[in-house]
Amino acid sequence: MEPTDISLRTVNVTRYIQPLREGGSLPALAEADDNFKYVLKFKGNGHGVKALIAELLGGEIARVLGLKIPELVFATLDEAFGRTEGDEEIQDLLKSSKGTNLAMHFLSGAINFDPVVTTVPGPLASKIVWLDAFLTNIDRSVKNTNMLMWNRELWLIDHGSCLNFQYTWTDWEIKAKSPFPYIKEHVLLSQADQLNEINTTFRKLLTEDKLRAIVDLIPDEWLQWDDTDQTPSQLREVYLLFLLSRLHHSELFTSQADNARNSLI
Repeated sequence: MEPTDISLRTVNVTRYIQPLREGGSLPALAEADDNFKYVLKFKGNGHGVKALIAELLGGEIARVLGLKIPELVFATLDEAFGRTEGDEEIQDLLKSSKGTNLAMHFLSGAINFDPVVTTVPGPLASKIVWLDAFLTNIDRSVKNTNMLMWNRELWLIDHGSCLNFQYTWTDWEIKAKSPFPYIKEHVLLSQADQLNEINTTFRKLLTEDKLRAIVDLIPDEWLQWDDTDQTPSQLREVYLLFLLSRLHHSELFTSQADNARNSLI
């Protein structure tokens, strides 16, 4: 068994700075007790804890694969936090999000990735396209790239739209073995000219031990669902089995992405 050092720090949110209303789940810029600023994702958002689970798993899988993603941390909100917030919508969000939330280190000065301005090299584009097909990420299109340029490097953000199987749950075995048709909308697809090579490399990098370590990060607090009798451990096991099955059948979505790319050129 290979060593795995996959963990997240925990910070306490000390100051709500401002909402970031471009996000559908109403994330916020906040400050924590380590004096760093974070983009804070709330478990009380409209999509609930499953959006945070997708953000956590997607982000840490990207990190294991060597892609750049701002540090993720668990962010604790005290019960009294936000009582003085004047906006009722935000105050309700804060009240319903006490406990453990998820935050991403704020990259000060970063700008949105513009595919017209920046050309991404084929190997990097292939890595990102493969990742998003693996995670069934529907949200990396021209309209919403969810990538930033910071210090002249490309950084990935916002994986809350990944792993859509979790919203139906009962057919996860079928979805794990399915291609991903939305990959044809991917902003980097035309530049992803090494998908098969990346598939071979990433299948070796994403070992069962690493995937298990990432899935084990999901807090019990996020796995108390009203619509299931499964325990947090059982729910984690489904996430792991989905990812392992999808990895085992990666030639399906890799071939589909490659065919979609060939139709563009």
